[in-house]
Amino acid sequence: MTDLVLKGGRVIDPSQGLDRVTDVAFADGRVEAIGDNLSGPARDATGCIVTPGLIDLHTHVYWGGTSLGVDADAYGRQSAVTTCVDTGSAGPGNFPGFQSHVIARAQTRILAYLNISFAGIYGFSSTITVGEAQDMRLMAVREAAAMARANPDSIIGIKVRIGKNAGGTSGLAPLDLALDAADRCGLPLMCHIDEAPPTYGETLDRLRPGDVLTHAFRPFPNAPVLADGTIRPAVHLARARGVLFDIGHGMGSFSWSTARAMLAAGFAPDTISSDVHALCINGPAWDLLRTMTKFFALGMTLPQVIAATTMAPARAIRRPDLGSLKPGAIGDASVIALKSVPTILEDVLGETIAHPERLVPKGRVMAGIWHD
Repeated sequence: MTDLVLKGGRVIDPSQGLDRVTDVAFADGRVEAIGDNLSGPARDATGCIVTPGLIDLHTHVYWGGTSLGVDADAYGRQSAVTTCVDTGSAGPGNFPGFQSHVIARAQTRILAYLNISFAGIYGFSSTITVGEAQDMRLMAVREAAAMARANPDSIIGIKVRIGKNAGGTSGLAPLDLALDAADRCGLPLMCHIDEAPPTYGETLDRLRPGDVLTHAFRPFPNAPVLADGTIRPAVHLARARGVLFDIGHGMGSFSWSTARAMLAAGFAPDTISSDVHALCINGPAWDLLRTMTKFFALGMTLPQVIAATTMAPARAIRRPDLGSLKPGAIGDASVIALKSVPTILEDVLGETIAHPERLVPKGRVMAGIWHD
């Protein structure tokens, strides 16, 4: 029996090549059907865009457990996100608390890349910044692999943060250990990169097919493009090998100049994510919808941006039941609108551009149930 029908919205589902005004029905927590004039308890979506449940591939939602965490449900309502992928807030030493106190209690689905650091990201605030990969004693290869194997429903990969800020003088060693743990439990890896060392190219050379480089459109120094706007050869080689490039906007990792150069060269991101946390939720990242709007301003189409926040992240985390409105898929949908609202869009360096439109949230469907 049909539980809910979203009526008359512009349904954009890149997993099916679908972009038209129609209805979407849900039953028993799953997508029941897509078609015209479907019957059942209805919610009017006229003038709105209906997408598969938006997946924010880079968030920090261990609220109360880490200083950078934000509340997943409040954030989900703000951004129409149905799945938050937490990227390394917790490590094997504190993941059980994350699981019990946050993941299990949230309405919003939370999946996690487990930090290779035993303590996760423990020293990140406006006054204290201690990179967890600076101390090699915290690199918990055995413990991370064991924790990931014990929690397959929640842990979808291993996370490592490297670079001068996150890793100090540790170089590539934390990445090598994280890859070892990921190999042991058969999961993909997400790698954060900040300023060198190590370099952008050295980092990419280590990554395997299906691994994700986040902060991929970061500013100089250690950017993916050279001074003349050409893309580093290692970037092309990595994509050809199957490495995925994620935005991970955050407070320091999205530059208009880098993004313009990458897109001008035909290199779009595989996934678009916010890297929302306590220090960027009030700017410059704000949320996933604001980050998506920035890519409209850069010339990507609405279906392309939605693919990068639904189908593509679902593939990256190996969850084919998400990111699609195919009948039988998990009954998640995001209802958003593209409003003619002049908006100032900023990058992490303070450069701003004006854009005449902005994506805004209208509601979410999670497991076939409507949430305002």
